[in-house]
Amino acid sequence: MPTKIFIIDDHPVVVAGLNALLGQLNNIEVAGSVSNAFDAIPFLKQHEVDVILLDINLPDISGIDLCKKINKEFPQIKILGISTFSERSYISRMIENGASGYLIKSASSPEIEEAIKTVLEGKIYLNVSMEHLLRPLSVTHDNNLPKLTKREKEILNLISEGLTNNQIAEKLFISTLTVDSHRKNLLTKLNVNNTASLIRVAIEAHMI
Repeated sequence: MPTKIFIIDDHPVVVAGLNALLGQLNNIEVAGSVSNAFDAIPFLKQHEVDVILLDINLPDISGIDLCKKINKEFPQIKILGISTFSERSYISRMIENGASGYLIKSASSPEIEEAIKTVLEGKIYLNVSMEHLLRPLSVTHDNNLPKLTKREKEILNLISEGLTNNQIAEKLFISTLTVDSHRKNLLTKLNVNNTASLIRVAIEAHMI
């Protein structure tokens, strides 16, 4: 029986690329794909899936949170987190929430094949160095500060000024959903769980 792969990613180009790469592999079958967490759980209840390729950044809830939910409800399914990011905080939180591995979206077909094989054997797969994953995270030293995009820096400053998502969206001429996505990214990158902690850590690190 072929290994059945399920893709959860809201970027059509990424999904198409993954389908093409997976199509080159032997004994692999794409069971389907969805673009959000809301559709993911019903699909898993109705279809047989062996491995999930799960995007960390989803439009409705964080892929990190969805990973935890899937692992609880479907513990037999292996989860590979996929992202354009390779920060330690993303990787470690995915593993903590039940993922069996982590892939960068630029991974090659052989890397994806190796990742699937590794997690099906019950092992952890990382295509970033273990040293990078295990290095202690500290936001008090400049060389360990997570890299923020220009937009994330803008939003971090506006959050520190007490603006709501709606106010930030209006000020920057972007959607509230986009602001919320950036806010979640900031929480993840700085390894905190709420806005108060986000601001505290950012101040300590001289980011604001």
